[in-house]
Amino acid sequence: MPNFAAGVVKFQNDVFPAKKELFEKLSHGQNPDAFFLTCSDSRIETAMITQTEPGELFICRNAGNIVPPHTQHTGGITASLEYAMSVLKVPHIVVCGHTDCGAMKSALSGAGLDELPHVKEWLSFSKAAVDVVNATGEGLSDSERLNLLLEKNVILQLQHLKTHPSVAVRLAKGDLRLHGWVYDIKVGIVRAYDEASDSFQPVDERYAAEMAARANKKG
Repeated sequence: MPNFAAGVVKFQNDVFPAKKELFEKLSHGQNPDAFFLTCSDSRIETAMITQTEPGELFICRNAGNIVPPHTQHTGGITASLEYAMSVLKVPHIVVCGHTDCGAMKSALSGAGLDELPHVKEWLSFSKAAVDVVNATGEGLSDSERLNLLLEKNVILQLQHLKTHPSVAVRLAKGDLRLHGWVYDIKVGIVRAYDEASDSFQPVDERYAAEMAARANKKG
């Protein structure tokens, strides 16, 4: 905590004054570019990875970057998603998994979950991805199986997103795009899901240029 308190002091004395105009603008409202769903893991720093400023990402985090399929049960992800889609009209959703994910390790092995009933129930929303890995990952090493699950889980959560009415409506109108990412902590690489090839491709200069071109074309 002392480090955190010192950080607040540094923010107030150094960071805030340098961005005073930005915070003045943000004090009147927000207009984020993306709903960014990622894991609660402390190693994931969204602003650092995406090099974004305050106000650009509407962020939700949970164990395993999971989106429960839509039901009549109200949860934090469901409510935040509905608000982002229907009120803020956020044009992009990013589901971002990451390497060495503890949630996905537990989902894959099942170890220790009997003592964590809420975690066990939460990870059941990744069961279809685990089943795919178990059915297709024969002969893979443990690390390869985990990496495959990271990808399959992101794809599954993208499918779950489409069951939410607020997302379905926006997709039908054509003013929303879904993105699936996996962030490699060790090497700093992000890979994005390409539906056409059913594979994850590097987020590099070419990818960034394609995203910019699509945005300009739409504009």
